[in-house]
Order: sequence, then structure tokens, then C-alpha cells
Amino acid sequence: MLKKKWFHTVVVMISLTGVLAGCTTSDKAVSTTTEPAEKATETQNVTAAGGEYTLGISVPSADHGWMGALVANAKAEAQKHKNVKLIMYTASDPAKQTSDIEDLITKKVNAIVMLPIESAALTPAADKIAKANIPLVVIDRAVNTENYRTYIGGDNYGIGFGDAKYLVAEMTKRNGKPEGKVVEISGVPSTVTDLRSKGFRDYIKDYPGIQIVATQPGDFTREKALKSMENILQANAKIDGVYSQDDDMTIGIVQAIRDAKRDKEMFIVSSGGEKEIYQMMKEKQKPDVIVSLTYSPTMSGSAVNLAVKLLEGKGVEGFWEKSIPHHIILDAAPVTPENVDQYYKADANY
Repeated sequence: MLKKKWFHTVVVMISLTGVLAGCTTSDKAVSTTTEPAEKATETQNVTAAGGEYTLGISVPSADHGWMGALVANAKAEAQKHKNVKLIMYTASDPAKQTSDIEDLITKKVNAIVMLPIESAALTPAADKIAKANIPLVVIDRAVNTENYRTYIGGDNYGIGFGDAKYLVAEMTKRNGKPEGKVVEISGVPSTVTDLRSKGFRDYIKDYPGIQIVATQPGDFTREKALKSMENILQANAKIDGVYSQDDDMTIGIVQAIRDAKRDKEMFIVSSGGEKEIYQMMKEKQKPDVIVSLTYSPTMSGSAVNLAVKLLEGKGVEGFWEKSIPHHIILDAAPVTPENVDQYYKADANY
């Protein structure tokens, strides 16, 4: 029996016209720097009668599937607004991202959408944006301040809590009671990682037979997760379950487990909603991924839409209130081998 509610906060499900479906766009951006991994791009659209706005976007480099889809979705939404000029920066470290934000402030953009590489490191940047009186929409990883106009992200606490729920149930099914050895592969230093770890531990603390025997960072990339999982496998002769905080990391974890020929020994609980994981579920590949809670990269399209609404003084369609909410948490739906066909799309960009 579920002893606690799944979600730590009230989940607000927002449906913004045209932005909650993954989409791929042709890249019309013009590079303004020679650095391939850390680039600034500009897209100039036709000026509308209502005036033109310049929107700055700062996100981590698109070094894996989720982030790549997030960038594509942000561009796709921006291109729908004929009165919006888009300036996009990508960066691979907090120092470069801070510099990018300062440049956007200098350019006097009308609004900024930011996905912080690290929460603490980018908090001063959020304060600088507020001091410049520029509306800020934060995506995914929060900052350690209330100096932003709107935050939109997934239910990270609920993801950790939900993954733990499925892990306990699977442990009970396999071992006859809720006990076993678990390892955790975590993300980068951020509110996302902290909340997913807290949600997971808050649930399993009522099951003393379940032990977390190792925790290592995977930094939300499959390469780092593969190396971390290899280290854990070498140090632990017995593992019953793996808690992966991200589907991209899960792909690396799966490879490490297969290379060690231990794919029938353990199962994985994960999150993200990546189609490669869905394909594994559909084909019943080993090791078993028994659940992936959704965390859609479409939130970037929603963030751009919200930023434009802020500039135009509009509210969210269907809401009586005319102001944009300060904090928006999207649902984390569990996808399992039993319902994966409802979610899998072969042509999805993630």
C-alpha cells in the first residue's frame, strides 16, 4: 500500500497551444562565434504591428538527447512569433553561461529564458537580470533565489518519490519482501538532482531492508554514467536495483551492466521519457527498465511562449487570472512496459 502521496507540491498542468508536443525545426540561426560547442545564434523574424521584442535564451550545450530536443523546441516556438527576435547562447560551464547572461543584459533584451547549468553558480546571474528589470523565465533547474518572474519544470521530487515507489514494489515482487541493495546514479549539482534524491530517500526510509550501497554522479550524460556504473559494478558483487535520475544516463548504465554480463541480476527505475528507453521496454530488453517517469523537453517551448505572454501582458489561455503563474510544475507520468505503447513515438526528437 502506498504510504505517502506521490507529489511533494501541487502539480499544475499547463497546456499551451502548440508547445506541448515535441517538434524538430530547420535551423535558420546564424552563428556569431566560431566555438562549435558554445555558440550564440540569432533568428530574425518579421516585425509585427504590435512591436518587436528581443528574447534571450541561455542553456547548457546540447550534449545529449534531452538538451538537444529542448533547444529545438525553444527555437520552434520562437519562430511562431513573428515579432520576436531570438538570441540564443549555449555554454558548457557556469562561467561561460554567466558571461552569456551578462552579454544579454548588455544587449538590453526584453526578456530572458535560462536553464542554469548549476543552480548555485547561476543564482547571481538571476539577481543581475532582476536588477536590470528584465523578466526572467527559468527552466528545469531552479536558482536559489526568488529573483525571477516564472519557473517552469517537471516534478523532480515526485520523480524521485515515484521511482522509489516502483522500486519498492519490484523488490517485493522479486525478493518476497521489500529488501535489497540499490545504487543511485545522480545528476549535476542542481535543484533537480537534490529534489530527485530527496524524493527517493523520503519514500524508501520506511523500508529499512532496502540499502543504498553506492551513489555516484552521472552528470546527466550517458558517458559519465557509464563510467560511474562501471566503478560501482566492480566494487559491489551484488546489486538488486539501480535508481537512475535520467534516461540519458540510463543508456550508459545499461551498457555498463551488459558489458559486465550482469544484465539479469538487476533492474532499473528511471525518468525522462526518452524513446530509446521506451524501445527497450517494448522489446523487453535486459536489464529491465521497469519505469521511466516523464520529464519532457517541451518545457522550453512553453517557457518561450510564457516569456512572450509576459512581454505582451497576456495570461495563460483558460485561466481567469491575467498574470502568468510564478511557479509551474508539470506532471511526472509513469511509463512502464504495460503502457509504453501510449507514449512511444518513433519520430519523436527525444
